[in-house]
Amino acid sequence: MIRLQFLNKKYTVLAVLFLVGVCALIPVAPWREMPSFDEVRTRFATSETVVLDRYGKRLHVTRTDYTGRRLAWLKLEDVSPALIDVMVLAEDKRFWSHGGIDGWAMLNSIATAFLELKRPHGASTITMQLAGLLDPELRARSNRRSVFQKLIQVATAWSLERGWQKREILEAYLNLVTFRGELQGVQAASRALFDKWPSGLQKVEAALLSGLVRAPNASPLKAGERACLLLVRTGNTNACSEVRSLAKFALRPPYQIRHIARDAPHVARYLASANTQNTFIKSTLDRDLQRFTIDSIRRHITSLDKRNVHDAAVLVADNATGEILAYVGSSGDLSPSWRVDGIRAQRQAGSTLKPFLYGLALEERLVTASTLLDDAPIEINIAGGGVYRPRNYDSLFHGPVTVREALAASLNTPAVRTIINVGPQRMVGRLRSLGFKTLQHPNFYGASLALGSADVSLWDMVNAYRTLSNGGVFSPLRLKPGPNASTKQVLDENAVYVISSILADKEARSRTFGFESPLSTPFFSAVKTGTSKDMRDNWCIGFSQHYTVGVWVGNFSGEPMWNVTGITGAGPIWRDVISYLHKDLTSDPPKPPPGLVKRQVSISPGGRVYNEWYLKGSEPPPGQLHRVSVKPAVALAYIQYPTDGAVIAIDPDIPEISQSIRFKSSGDMSSYNLYLNENLIGPVSKTYDWQPIRGNFQLSLKDALNKTVDTVFFIVR
Repeated sequence: MIRLQFLNKKYTVLAVLFLVGVCALIPVAPWREMPSFDEVRTRFATSETVVLDRYGKRLHVTRTDYTGRRLAWLKLEDVSPALIDVMVLAEDKRFWSHGGIDGWAMLNSIATAFLELKRPHGASTITMQLAGLLDPELRARSNRRSVFQKLIQVATAWSLERGWQKREILEAYLNLVTFRGELQGVQAASRALFDKWPSGLQKVEAALLSGLVRAPNASPLKAGERACLLLVRTGNTNACSEVRSLAKFALRPPYQIRHIARDAPHVARYLASANTQNTFIKSTLDRDLQRFTIDSIRRHITSLDKRNVHDAAVLVADNATGEILAYVGSSGDLSPSWRVDGIRAQRQAGSTLKPFLYGLALEERLVTASTLLDDAPIEINIAGGGVYRPRNYDSLFHGPVTVREALAASLNTPAVRTIINVGPQRMVGRLRSLGFKTLQHPNFYGASLALGSADVSLWDMVNAYRTLSNGGVFSPLRLKPGPNASTKQVLDENAVYVISSILADKEARSRTFGFESPLSTPFFSAVKTGTSKDMRDNWCIGFSQHYTVGVWVGNFSGEPMWNVTGITGAGPIWRDVISYLHKDLTSDPPKPPPGLVKRQVSISPGGRVYNEWYLKGSEPPPGQLHRVSVKPAVALAYIQYPTDGAVIAIDPDIPEISQSIRFKSSGDMSSYNLYLNENLIGPVSKTYDWQPIRGNFQLSLKDALNKTVDTVFFIVR
């Protein structure tokens, strides 16, 4: 007993001498210049990227750094007082009174080490721990710090206490310390483990978090016991069972953080991938519009569930600036493939490319808006075999129709006849000038390009229609604020005006869509729908004076929808969004450019009289009513065979004298004649078997006044 007391006194004296030596070395020990509190707070980077809308509102939070889980820096006043009290009790009970080094704790640690013959531990203050968090060189190696490291850590803590305030030290510590696994900082730990903000932590939760600092990866059982001991020290002796149960529930991975701002996942992914720092990114989106658009998609896609429709995407652009105001890439949890970005995905365009086809034909003076096109059966031979037979959506043919009605009512065979005259090559060139970058060679599409056989994205489609809204002036879309991009005139403004007036003409589209449909708005809007083959893609894209709205509806899997049209699929969503945009805003039609002439047109039968626009030089004579008769003859006259674009091969195994081609025509042909390369063959009332020769040929059908009624081109090889 006497010997034990002697040993205690002896090692206590040695411990005091060691402590005095350490304190004496502090002023001269090698230590690094530490950053200020403001520098540490400014330098702190979260593992999340926060996308803000155009007004600075939180739009979406997405994780971009996987080295650790850190949320935004938290001020000390936003931390629960219960956590502060328990944390100080657990890690540094004399924190508020010492100068960075707790002499009593260090003395006790050293004396215990001498008596029990093991390394000293348990004397690190919160300030000393913060020094290790700020300087990687001071972090423990192999779970222990060397004596030299400890000396520098002590000196650094002493320095921090002289440059920082106590509340700053504690605030930085709570933001930098690791609580469990990858959870760094009290905000990440509180949100992941308890789904609570740190300001609302109770004593039981505070004890569990505080106990994790020294043993972040402890089992739920040991973590619960450690928290229990802390609660006992605070006088809460009856809370042990509660904290043990909490540990079993909260400390089970994975640790999910539920974010409130989850409104633009595709935009966040796109902007974060181009961002080199984990920070706040301001976008051009409008959060209120984004949320309204999401709700509209959910409402309409839910109503179409029995028609096998699961996916949708909507893009809204400001006409003047190209800024994106809403970007909803999928229908969210209604979709089995919600991560797919329906705005960037390539889908078949359907009839949405027709405005650009007719615009090109107008520019090249091949047609006017009142030109009659034949909506009648047509067959086109396909290279490699087969025949292309386009049909209208209603499977009916309407005879002669004006270009205005053919486009507004989205009739198919007139569009195919138009692209035969324009040529797929020029059409592809036109689309590329509008920003479509993924198009194939023109021969890949042929005449089917008129009906939208090309795969395009909603992003490119919306900007092409936005170019129409701007009179043919092109500029890129953008998701981040900045100066307006350079512009380029890519379309003739006069042709664009005529096309826009057609897309806004409710009466002209009534043959297909009726007078009252989701496409009709009480303000100026120009709109076009499109449906791809087998109803796999449904589009509705249109613009007002201020905005362009594009909607795609379908299935990312490529499955066809069941009986879904433009006015039942994408149309209602388009109407919702563009009406929301104009709830407090008017939309006026554009003003006609100087290169246009107005003439009065009368359509018969029916008696519709309206003002039509013509590019100068293509207008009817002035001073009289321009009458257009769309009443067909007893039967429409057209060439049945050969079909336009046909390639006919002479069989080398059969004597050429035994091979012939029979020209076929249809309709009332009593006074019609056939011409081959402008040479008269004779009246079509007779049958002609023509002996083929190699070359390029034009077969024409002309009426009694020698006016060409139909023309086909074919090749003999």
